[in-house]
Amino acid sequence: MILPIHATLRTRIHAVLLELYGLNPEKLPDITIQYPPNRTLGDLAITIAFELARTLRKAPKIIAAEIVDTLGPIEGVTHTKAMANGYVNVFLNRPWFLRRAFTASHSVMPVKSSVKAIVEHTAINPNKAAHIGHLRNSTLGDTLSRVLRFLSIPVEVQNYIDDTGVQVADVVVGFRELEGKTLSAIKEIAAQPRFDYYCWDLYARVTEWYASDPSRLAHRTHALKDLEDGGNDTAAVGRFVADQIVQCHLATMARLNVEYDLLSWEGDILRLKFWARAFEILKDFGAIFFQNTGPQSGCWVMPLDTPSDQPDDTNESSNDDHDGDSEPRTKVIVRSNGTVTYVGKDIAYQFWKFGVLDRDFHYRRHSRQRSGHLLWSTSVSPAPNDPTPPPFGNAGAVYNVIDTRQAYLQQLLKQALTTTNRPDEAKRSVHVSYEMVALSHATAKILGYTADADEGRPFVEVSGRKGLGVKADDLLNRLTAAALTEVTKRHANLSAADADRIATAIAIAAVRYFMIKYSRGKLITFDIDDALSFEGESGPYIQYAVVRATNILRKLRNKDGTNEAALVESLTGLPSDPLMDPDGTELWGLVLEAARLDEVAEQSSRTLELSMLAKYTFRLAQMFNTFYHSSPVINEERRDVRLWRATAISYCRLQLTQALDLMGCEVPPRM
Repeated sequence: MILPIHATLRTRIHAVLLELYGLNPEKLPDITIQYPPNRTLGDLAITIAFELARTLRKAPKIIAAEIVDTLGPIEGVTHTKAMANGYVNVFLNRPWFLRRAFTASHSVMPVKSSVKAIVEHTAINPNKAAHIGHLRNSTLGDTLSRVLRFLSIPVEVQNYIDDTGVQVADVVVGFRELEGKTLSAIKEIAAQPRFDYYCWDLYARVTEWYASDPSRLAHRTHALKDLEDGGNDTAAVGRFVADQIVQCHLATMARLNVEYDLLSWEGDILRLKFWARAFEILKDFGAIFFQNTGPQSGCWVMPLDTPSDQPDDTNESSNDDHDGDSEPRTKVIVRSNGTVTYVGKDIAYQFWKFGVLDRDFHYRRHSRQRSGHLLWSTSVSPAPNDPTPPPFGNAGAVYNVIDTRQAYLQQLLKQALTTTNRPDEAKRSVHVSYEMVALSHATAKILGYTADADEGRPFVEVSGRKGLGVKADDLLNRLTAAALTEVTKRHANLSAADADRIATAIAIAAVRYFMIKYSRGKLITFDIDDALSFEGESGPYIQYAVVRATNILRKLRNKDGTNEAALVESLTGLPSDPLMDPDGTELWGLVLEAARLDEVAEQSSRTLELSMLAKYTFRLAQMFNTFYHSSPVINEERRDVRLWRATAISYCRLQLTQALDLMGCEVPPRM
């Protein structure tokens, strides 16, 4: 709501500057809009006079006065004032602003971009159950996607499935070498519940099996080659295992209100010769070369622009499990046995996202998601009975959500684009990095996970590779059970189904808010009690504020029949004194802060710090609770005061609900 006002002010001031000073439009500084420390000084503050002082050789206060004298009337603004320190302060028309806030045509964000953004997130290796660390990835990616859509940016959400990598190969080796299972036997196991849990344990056993005799790694090498070649028993087992695990991952993510547009299978990248085409492009531009000597002899390698601490790729690791030593000055793209490293396949995929490759996938319908949105999957052949798929790929910007340990891989993707004469695409290839998730000792104990080695540390680190850690579904189950206990304690008359729905909504808000409230560069120590707190900085606290606002409005409706639609209609002609009096400063402050949601969303997307959205929403909930305690609505006898207060609460409720939705959280009917 506030960004259209900002845009109007910037447009008008820009015109005034050209009129007053005849400045070159292309050399005008950005017009920055701030907020004065209190409402008596104004609602918005413009700093342009400071930026122009040296150019115009005038004091900022003189420039500010000249701007104010020339501005003229602006819709939604009562007046502007040149401050002695050089600010141009703007006083908004408060009744106009609040009435306009409820007009649908003005509450929707204006179209910002017609250029599509691809957001790739989740990308869990399809070899075991999702764990707690994956929840940060999917929550960040899903929230970013929601924010971009809120800002009217077309978004395509992709989930990359590494079905030909080391992790799938290891599970295949486990089934074949440790358990002697055929594909039919594996299908029988998969028909039982929790196939992803079964593979979790098998993967850990394979890791130990390798460690006890390194010569066994030859089984991995052969399995990798078979997976890439396709058309053999190993590839058939690998594809079945990956497909079944992906189904489990999608079910887990659906619990978190996470959905996708496209599943992109790495195997399809190979089968459709995407890598072959990317290989040609890289060679043509000299981005890679064949190594004839040294430990990388027989490999195709990429020279490194900068040194790296990533491991050599003869035994590449996963998106979430990295170890290794220092990196040589070249990166292996194709191994000496002809197999492609994960770096090469990722380069081909990134090229396709930007439309660099002159080829495309085939597509098939995969499933209908909880919201009804259709999920598509890449395919090596057309699906004749499916409808025409949306136009996938060819993005203007690509956001890859992946942890900080993959920073160098993401830099290599940018390097590949730059060295193949795609500097613009390289600039718009964005790594949305984040730090790992650990557990508090109390939460680790609750979840039955102990690690003696971590006793001296303030957190417990988990490891999916070693089979030690917290599975995402186990965590969600525990959170839901804890929320259910609290809900039934407060509302004993609820049906079991209603109580479960409320508890589920609370649990999802708890985990999602916790995962984004910290800066991406900060390691998270997840604690169940902190996440579920109704009093602290948490998702449930914000939900509780919305439920409280809903209850106030319901009581008002029951008392005098004023519903929200009638409430907004009643503002026409209603005396606006409650908005203007000093006693109304808190009321107006709540409205103005609630209106900043679009501004905060834009800042969050621009900086990729979604914690800004979380912090803002929490502050707004706090402001509402302060207002609620100091400014009664139902018992307020003065009609105009009662209605303006109720309108402010209604608007705050609307914005808090929208902010929660951007974070993938629902508002339960009661708490």
